[in-house]
Amino acid sequence: MNMYGRIRTLLLPLLLLATTLTAAAQNVKWSSSTEHLEGDQYRIVLEATIPAGYHMYDMGPYEGGPNATSITFTPGEGVALDGGIEQLSTPHRYFDQMFQMEIGTFSGKAQFAQRVTLKAAQATLKAQVEWMICDDTSCMPPEDTELTITLPESSAATASIETVPTTPTSEVVAPAAKDAAGSKGLWALIIEAILWGFAALLTPCVFPMVPMTVSYFLKGEGGAAMGRLRASLYGLFIVLLYTVPIAAIILITRIVGGDAVTADIFNWLATHWLPNVIFFLVFMVFAASFFGAFEITMPSWMVNKTDSKADTKGLGGIFFLALTLVLVSFSCTGPIVGSVLIKSTSGEFWTPIITMLAFSVAFALPFTLFALFPSVLKKLPKSGGWLNSVKVVIGFIEVALGMKFLSVADQTYHWGLLDREIYLAVWIVVFSLLGLYLLGKIRFAHDDEVRHLGVGRLALAIVVFSFVVYMIPGMWGAPLKGLSGYLPPITSQDFVLGANTASAAPSDSIAGKPKYSDFLHLPHGLEGFFDLEEAEVYAAKVGKPLFIDFTGHGCVNCREMEARVWSDPEVLEILRNDYVICALYSDDKKELPEEDWVTTDAGKVLKSLGKINSYYALKTYGVNAQPYYVLQGADGQPLVEPRGYDLSVEGFVAFLRSGLEAYRNGK
Repeated sequence: MNMYGRIRTLLLPLLLLATTLTAAAQNVKWSSSTEHLEGDQYRIVLEATIPAGYHMYDMGPYEGGPNATSITFTPGEGVALDGGIEQLSTPHRYFDQMFQMEIGTFSGKAQFAQRVTLKAAQATLKAQVEWMICDDTSCMPPEDTELTITLPESSAATASIETVPTTPTSEVVAPAAKDAAGSKGLWALIIEAILWGFAALLTPCVFPMVPMTVSYFLKGEGGAAMGRLRASLYGLFIVLLYTVPIAAIILITRIVGGDAVTADIFNWLATHWLPNVIFFLVFMVFAASFFGAFEITMPSWMVNKTDSKADTKGLGGIFFLALTLVLVSFSCTGPIVGSVLIKSTSGEFWTPIITMLAFSVAFALPFTLFALFPSVLKKLPKSGGWLNSVKVVIGFIEVALGMKFLSVADQTYHWGLLDREIYLAVWIVVFSLLGLYLLGKIRFAHDDEVRHLGVGRLALAIVVFSFVVYMIPGMWGAPLKGLSGYLPPITSQDFVLGANTASAAPSDSIAGKPKYSDFLHLPHGLEGFFDLEEAEVYAAKVGKPLFIDFTGHGCVNCREMEARVWSDPEVLEILRNDYVICALYSDDKKELPEEDWVTTDAGKVLKSLGKINSYYALKTYGVNAQPYYVLQGADGQPLVEPRGYDLSVEGFVAFLRSGLEAYRNGK
C-alpha cells in the first residue's frame, strides 16, 4: 500500500467517527418520568435534551411567529388529566426584531409537566410532542414524536407525601437533521486556534526556546534521514502533550457518564451563568498576567527534573525536550490554551479536541522546521522588548474577548449589566488604549521605552484606531454587521438613532388568488405561490423559471436573508420580473384536505402543509434546513446548484442571473 493509501486508511475511521458524532449531536432526546405526589395524584414530567448550539422555542403561542413547542396528552382508560401543561424550565425571553414580538427559548434542557389522577391499578397515556430547533445560521424543520407513559399500580405507591425520585420510563430520539451550519463555527474555531498557535511563538517565554531546540538537534547523529525522523517526532510529541490530556479528560467523562452526560456538561458550560462568569474572570486573570501583574508558571521542580532528562539519547530525550518546552512556555501558552478551550466549549464534546489539535500543530510546526533546518535560526530576530509588547497586545485582546462570556450570562439571566452600548463602550476604550500603547504613549513595568516608532507598530496602530472609529457609530445604533456575533442584540440598546424604512415597489399582479395566500405572504410586496404544483403550472404558462424558497415561520435566518439580501433593488427587480416565486413553508401547521395528504416511504401519513413541504425538500434535495433556494426549469430539474444561507448580495444576484441564463439556453 502506498503512502496515500496508508493515510487514507488511517483517516477514514476518524472521518466516520466525526460524521457519526455530528449527526448524534443534532438529535433531540425526549424522555418521560413519573413522580408520585400523594394518594392517586401523579405528575408526568417530559424532558427535552437540546443539542449544544441550538435552541428550542417555548410553548408560546406565537401568532405569525416562530414554531412553538406543542405537547398534547391523550389519557387512556383509568387515568384523567388534572389541569394543563406546566413549563418547569424558565425560558430565555427577549424581543425578537424579525417577528416583532417577545418570544421565549430553551437551551440545553427543557422540562414540562402534567398532573394526572390514577383511577385504576395501572394505566397508560400518550404524549404527542412537536418542536423545532434553531442555531445561529439555520432552523431545522419541525419534528414530532409520540411517547407512551405507563403509570405504576396504586398499591406500589405508598401513601407517603414524599416525591418519588424521577425515573425515566421511555425515551425517544428525534431523527438526525442534515445541516452543515455547525461546520462554519467549527472551522472558525480551528482557524482561530491555528492563529493563536502561531502567535504563541512570539511570546517572551516561548521564543527563547528556539535556540535550545536548534542546539539540541545540531548534536544529532545518524545522518539526514535520522535527523528528519527525530525532528518529526519532536513535533509529534509537542502535539500529543497538548492534545492527549484534553482528549483523555473528555473521553473519560464520556465513558463514565455516557454521551448524554458529556453533552450536558457542554450545554451547561455554554448556557449557565456560573461557568460564563468564571470564564470571564479567567480571561481577566490571563490579561493581568500578560500585562505583567504576575507570572503563571509550572512548579520549578517539575521543570528542572524534566529538563535534566532531555539530554538523554534516543526517543526518551526527544520526548523530554518536548515536555520541557511545554512546561517552560506554560506561563505564556497557558492563558492562550485556556482561551482556545473556553471558546470551544459551546460546541460538541469533540470540538475542544479538534481545536487543541489545531493549536498544537500550529505551535509545533515552527519548532519542527527549526529542528529540520537549524540554519534558519540565523535569519530570526533577536529576543528583546518586542516580545513583551506582543504579550501585552494579547492581554488587551484577552480583555475584549472575555467580555463575551459576561455578556452571555447577562443576556440569559436579564441582569441588565452589559447592554449593547456599555459593551461597545468597553471595547472602544480597550482598543483605544491598545492603540495608544502601540504608539508608545502607555508603558507597562516590563516595557522598554519607545524612542522611535517603527513601521510595524504604526501599521498596527492605524488598524486598531480604524477599528475604534468603526465601532463608534454603534453607540447610536449602527448595526456593525461585522461584529454581530460578539455584540449583545441591538434590542438591549437604550437609544437607536433612526430606523430602516426602506420598502419595495409592488410586483406585477398574478391573476387569481394563489392557494394558501389567505394566510401566507411574501416580503417586500412580492407576489407568488405557496403550492409547488400551482406554481409550476403558472411558470409554464408565462414561460419563466421557478424560484423555490424553502422557508419557515420560525426561521430567523430566512427573515435575515429577506431583510438584507432580498431587499436589494437589483435582487427585487430580478425576482419580480424574471421568476415565478414559490415559497414552501416547512413549519406551517395548516392541516390540508385528505386528498392533499402525503404518505412517506416509511408509511407515515403527513397531513399538515409544513410537514409535506419538509418531506419534499428532504426527499428531493436531501436537505431539511432553511433557508434553501432552488431555481427550477421547465423540466422540473434545478437549473444551477441550489443556494443556502449566504448574505452576499453580489453572490445572490449572480445566482439568480446564472439560473436565467441556464433557463434560456435550455429552451
